[in-house]
Amino acid sequence: MTKGHIRQRGGKRGVATWELKFDADRAEGGRQTVYRSFKGSKREAQAELTRLLAQAQAGEYVEPSKLSVVDYVRSRIKQWHASGTISQKTSERYEELATYQLGRFAIGSRPLQKLTAADIEAWHNELKTSGRQRGDGGVSTQTISHAHRLLSSALRDAVRFGFVLRNVASEQRPPKIVKKAMEILSPEQVRALPTLLAGRPICVPAMVGLFCGLRRGELLALHWDDVDFTRKTIRVRAALEYTLAHGVRFKEPKTKSGKRVIVLPDITVTALHDHRREQLEMRVKLGLGKAPDNALVFPAPGTEQPWNPEAFSFTWLNVSSELGLGVSFHALRHTHASMLISLGTPITEIAHRLGHASPTTTLSVYSHLYEKDNSKAAAAINAALGG
Repeated sequence: MTKGHIRQRGGKRGVATWELKFDADRAEGGRQTVYRSFKGSKREAQAELTRLLAQAQAGEYVEPSKLSVVDYVRSRIKQWHASGTISQKTSERYEELATYQLGRFAIGSRPLQKLTAADIEAWHNELKTSGRQRGDGGVSTQTISHAHRLLSSALRDAVRFGFVLRNVASEQRPPKIVKKAMEILSPEQVRALPTLLAGRPICVPAMVGLFCGLRRGELLALHWDDVDFTRKTIRVRAALEYTLAHGVRFKEPKTKSGKRVIVLPDITVTALHDHRREQLEMRVKLGLGKAPDNALVFPAPGTEQPWNPEAFSFTWLNVSSELGLGVSFHALRHTHASMLISLGTPITEIAHRLGHASPTTTLSVYSHLYEKDNSKAAAAINAALGG
């Protein structure tokens, strides 16, 4: 049985200081003699020693540490990235959350081992009012949920490695996510878009995004040998991303289902034909000759280099604002899905075109679009289960 001792070390203004001594198991194995300082009466010191002995007996004693919450979270982000658990893009997003939604608040400097559920509740409330990067307003409930999930994952590891006894983030739930209305172009805007964008570098990429449902990164990673004009298809096999660490680079699609072949509607076949011809004519004028088969379909304007995804989105937002559309580029993908749903397209086919891992993913994202016609919702579920 684990034993302990107390010894008075001194006192000031009537408050005694005690040395608590006991043995406990090391996290890496073996035993260690632990010394703890305590201020209070002899009875209080004895009660504290009894508590510590009970923890040591149950194998739950944790060596005190001044490691802060934000420092520990950052250490876990580095470890997750080094082990390949998360991507570079995710690592950078987590670092942003650690910096702006953890490090700027009291919870970030709080010692990891002293963190309580009450601290987390107060942190949630702070994020609601001043969670933005510049502190000039609150962040969305979705951002709060992301920050909470990051902290909870780090604390789960802290429990596993013996830094803390329990994951207090699991004791305090984040606010319920209030979803924003999904951005979707109206039928009138869909019909007018090709004319509105005519002559702009972003015109054909936007048409392919709208009528094929590709993600931004997938679209910018297309090469001409991915386009089959005879079969009227495009092959999605990569995605383009930008990270601070690596700049612009190609990577695997978001999911295994992201690698797919999509049948092109005639409007995009024509648009791509014209786009290809214009590229070839420009190369001839510049004396560059015929482009290689693996040339990019949508390089950065005036170059043959990849179009930085962030710059691409910035260009789209400017055009969208100028034309009064007021939607992000990703809204074109949502619009594509909504058009297919309104036409009664089988959910399995929609999932394939969007590159979703399963039809259930498609249903979870676009379930609200089935509300107007319950028969289509039932048919989609039947198809998903049958598949």
